[in-house]
Amino acid sequence: MDLTYWHYLAIAALGICASIINILAGGGSNFILPLLMLFGVPPDVANASNRVGIFFQSLTGIRGFYKAGVLPTYDLRGILLPVAAGGFVGSWLASVLPNTILKPALLLCILGVAILTFVKPQLLMPSENTSERKVSETRAASLLLFGVGIYGGFVQASVAFLLLPVLAGVLNYSLLRANSLKLVCTLAFTVVSLVVFITQGKIWWDVGLILAAGNTIGSLIGVKIALKLPPEKLRLILMVMTVVAVIAAFLK
Repeated sequence: MDLTYWHYLAIAALGICASIINILAGGGSNFILPLLMLFGVPPDVANASNRVGIFFQSLTGIRGFYKAGVLPTYDLRGILLPVAAGGFVGSWLASVLPNTILKPALLLCILGVAILTFVKPQLLMPSENTSERKVSETRAASLLLFGVGIYGGFVQASVAFLLLPVLAGVLNYSLLRANSLKLVCTLAFTVVSLVVFITQGKIWWDVGLILAAGNTIGSLIGVKIALKLPPEKLRLILMVMTVVAVIAAFLK
């Protein structure tokens, strides 16, 4: 079906809301992907086009957190290399699987990740008596980040619910600093994914750029909110979004 003015307006509005959710917690793409599919966008194209908005959302959010001095940069190489490598594997899988397999696979991934974080909320909480750790100092951290990269490259939706347990629960970053690093990781596998999806011709640029406009606005708002929220409220938002993600995945 052809997208109308009202479709684009709805996509932009949801892009703003989803980006705020993604900055504060995660799971915003749980609502964007089904909406695009409802509007007649094929699952592989919806999954690919969403990455254009995520790219600009991540850039804007990273800039905001960096200017506020809450973005840790001393171990970016150790974190980003396995994430980017996994992102290539995941996005390649998403680009070659037929839509008859891709759509249920995407939805099952979203559901599985949401349930994991809901039943294991302690995964989001760093140890109070332990300082931040480098990836090289932590057993299996590289493997976990590679796995998260695969998931992020494949579907992206709800990837924060995997990234935050690794960054906060394993590497012991505070929830705010983990949130800022989450965006850097998201940018890494999004760049790799975009290269794969562009070469495969999977992106509808009108949809992607409308999402980018909405995501950028939402990201500016989300960073300002995140910087003012105490850790307890940020954790509560994460838990609420996990429940919402589970319900949304079941309704699909």
